[in-house]
Amino acid sequence: NGTPAMATLRGVLGRRGSAVPTALNLVQCCGWAALEVYVIAQVATSLTGGHGRLWWTVAAGALATLMAVRPIRSVRVIRRYLMWLVLAATVYLLWHVVTRAQAAPDAAGTWDAFWPAFDIVVTMPVSWAVLAGDWSRHSKNRRATLIGVGTGYGVTCAAFFLIGVLAVTGSQSLAGEYSPSAFVNGLLAVPVGALALAVLAVDEVDEAFANIYSTAVSAQNLVGRWDRRTLAVVVGAMATALAALVNLESYEAFLLLIGAVFLPLAAVVLADWYIVRRIRGGAAGAGFSVAEPDAPTWRYLLVWAFGVCVYSTISPAQVPGWSGFWEWIATRVPWLTDLGGSATVATLVLTAAATVAVGVVRRD
Repeated sequence: NGTPAMATLRGVLGRRGSAVPTALNLVQCCGWAALEVYVIAQVATSLTGGHGRLWWTVAAGALATLMAVRPIRSVRVIRRYLMWLVLAATVYLLWHVVTRAQAAPDAAGTWDAFWPAFDIVVTMPVSWAVLAGDWSRHSKNRRATLIGVGTGYGVTCAAFFLIGVLAVTGSQSLAGEYSPSAFVNGLLAVPVGALALAVLAVDEVDEAFANIYSTAVSAQNLVGRWDRRTLAVVVGAMATALAALVNLESYEAFLLLIGAVFLPLAAVVLADWYIVRRIRGGAAGAGFSVAEPDAPTWRYLLVWAFGVCVYSTISPAQVPGWSGFWEWIATRVPWLTDLGGSATVATLVLTAAATVAVGVVRRD
C-alpha cells in the first residue's frame, strides 16, 4: 500500500509506540551503512596495493549518498546494467569455492557452536526484514513483493554465506580470522578473484545507499516534514565518518544486539497479524491500519521488552556494561539458560506466546 516499513508498525504499536523501534532502526541502518562503506573501502584498498583507504571511504560514502538522494533512478541503473555483472561474479565465486572446498587436515568440530552460529545467520535477514517495506512498497502487487523479497533475498543471502564460509575456512593462511579483511584476502587468492571482487565492491555501494535511504525514510516516521533528501545527506555523512574513524572489523556484538532488538519485534508483529487479529477479527490482519493512533501500545511494548530480555539472557552481546548485566540476570533465571539451543527459537516462541496472551485478553 505504499507505506514505509516503520510506519506499518503503527498498526501494532500505535503511532507513538512506533517511535521506539524507529529510533532503534535509525541506529541500526546508520551502522550498516557505515559497515558497507567500510567494506567497499577495504576491498578497493586491497585491489590498489593497500593505499588510499581514506579517499576510497569518502568516495564510497559520497556515491552511496548521491544514490540515496535519487533512489528510483539508481535502482533502474542497477537493475539494467550492474545486476548481470554481479550475478556472473557471484556464480563464478560460488563455483570456485564449492569445487575447491576441502577441510583442513587437522580440522575437528563439535556441535557446541552450532546454535550461536545459527543465531548470527538468522540475525542478518532479520535486520534487513525490518527495511523490506521501504522498497517493496514500490511493487505492483503482493505476489511480486513475496517473490522478489523472499526468493531474491533468500537465495542470494544463502549463496553469499556459503561463499564467505568456504573462502575463509578453505584457506589455511586465514585460520582463526573471521573479518571483512579475511573475506577479502580469501577471495583475492581465487583466480580472477580481483575482478569478481571489484564487481562486488561496486555492487556493495547499492547496499550502502539502500541503508542510507531506509534511514532517511525511517526518520520521516518521527519528523515527517523533513525532506528525505536532506536526511539522506546527513545520514550519508555520518555513515562515512563512522567508516573512516571506527574499526568495524569485528561486528558480531552488533549482530547480536540487532537480534535482541528486532527478532522479538518480528515475533510480536507476526503473532499479532496471523493469530491475534484472526481470533479477534475473523481474518489474519483484520482491522490493520497504519493510522491507528493508540493500538495496544504499552502492552505490546512490554511484550517486546520481554523478548529483548529473553534473547539477551540466553545470548548477550559482548558489549562492556551490557553483557555483564545479562550474565548476572542469567544466574537468577537458570531455567532459561538451561533450555540450551538457540536464543532465536526461544525468543520467537516465548514472545509470540506472550503476544497472543496479551492481545487476546486486552480490551479495546
